[in-house]
Amino acid sequence: MQVLSWAQFDQAVQLLASRFADSAVTGVYGVPRGGLCLAVALSHAIDRPLLLSPQPSALIVDDVYETGRTLNALKAEVPQASFAVWVSKSCPDWWTAAVVAESSEWVVFPWENLEKARADEQAYRSSRGL
Repeated sequence: MQVLSWAQFDQAVQLLASRFADSAVTGVYGVPRGGLCLAVALSHAIDRPLLLSPQPSALIVDDVYETGRTLNALKAEVPQASFAVWVSKSCPDWWTAAVVAESSEWVVFPWENLEKARADEQAYRSSRGL
C-alpha cells in the first residue's frame, strides 16, 4: 500500500499545471470523488474555472487511472477533451500522468481515511478474486 502525502500532491499539481498552463483548455472538470481535489488545485494553478460537467475543451482529471473504466467512458463522451491523473497504473497513452506507479500497489490519497482505504482495497481485491 502506497500512502501519498500532501507534499506529493503539491508536486503533482505543479507538474500537471506546467503541462497544461499554456494549453487551450477552457476549464477543469474533476471526476467525483477522487478527482475533485486535483481539479480544484489545477483550476487555481492554471487559472481556469472549475467545471460542473465534462466539456470538449476541458481538462478532465481523476486521482488514479487503474482499470481505465472511468476515463475511457469519459473519453467516449467527450473525445476532444484533455485528460490527466495524479497516478497511473499503466503507461499513459492518451492521458497525462504525474506519476506512473506499480500496478498491483494500492494507493491511498491524502484526503482518504487510511482505515477505510484498507477496507476498500480488500473489497476490490475480493471482487476480482485477487
